[in-house]
Amino acid sequence: MSMKRDFLEAVRHRRSVYDIGAAVAVEHDRVVAIVHHAILHTPSTFNSQSSRAVVLKPDAHRRLWDIVLDILRGVVPEESFPATEEKIAGFRAGAGTVMFFEDQAVIDGLSTSYPLYAAQFPLFSLQTSGMAQYIVWTALEDEGCGASLQHYNPLIDEAVHREWGIAPSWRLLSQLVYGSVKHWPGEKSFSPIEERVLVKG
Repeated sequence: MSMKRDFLEAVRHRRSVYDIGAAVAVEHDRVVAIVHHAILHTPSTFNSQSSRAVVLKPDAHRRLWDIVLDILRGVVPEESFPATEEKIAGFRAGAGTVMFFEDQAVIDGLSTSYPLYAAQFPLFSLQTSGMAQYIVWTALEDEGCGASLQHYNPLIDEAVHREWGIAPSWRLLSQLVYGSVKHWPGEKSFSPIEERVLVKG
């Protein structure tokens, strides 16, 4: 069932949810529409539109986490691997994954066209991607999903590009895994907001 909130309430309610399942109410086409909307409308430097995404359906989603597990098997110490395997199985149990990329060809083009800002464009690109990721994450939760943002790049970059034929210029930044909420996280604690936001003038 879709849960529609006003924007600030949706922002407040978004959490990292790790205990997820595959039985989501939201249709895959709706997930694709959310990602389309986010990538289309996220602001970017000079309207460069550098953000990219790949939406994985259930079979491809499970394939991704199989890939992640296979790669981690080669780098995680044997005594630590059972905990790693359990963690990855939790992600694999979800309904889907959205992978976020930034197109380095676009960023390189900006650096050539605007050399005065060349050193800043990679940072600006990360800011753009962060906004796109947050929009999708919050919107999926507003549809009743639980999600968490994972970062197994750059370990998995080569395998991901090869598996799905992704352009070499697309740099993988994160993996947003989502599914039905099996267990909601506990309350968050916050440091005093007055120490984090200053009002002047």
